[in-house]
Amino acid sequence: MRVVLVDDGLATGVTAEAALRALRRHRPRRLVLAVPICGADTAGRLRASADDVICLFAPDAMFAVGMWYADFTQTSDREVLDLLEDCRRPTPAGAGARRQRA
Repeated sequence: MRVVLVDDGLATGVTAEAALRALRRHRPRRLVLAVPICGADTAGRLRASADDVICLFAPDAMFAVGMWYADFTQTSDREVLDLLEDCRRPTPAGAGARRQRA
């Protein structure tokens, strides 16, 4: 099993580190952390918990993830539940491949 943990960005990385440790207990063949923005020190520290850390931009000074986004509106619980329910519904042939690329 290969696992990719994705986050919208990390400042301290404490939550991602806890998630990586929990996932590691399942003994994945490879454990990868992927984030678009992460403090340089945080990325370095998390390399000890993941097989690979993919970070598109790692500034030296990282104060808040939201400052790197034009719109960092929080996702509501209702939106998350709706998305999860959508994933449970059967899809027409070929639709799953399109969903994965989106």
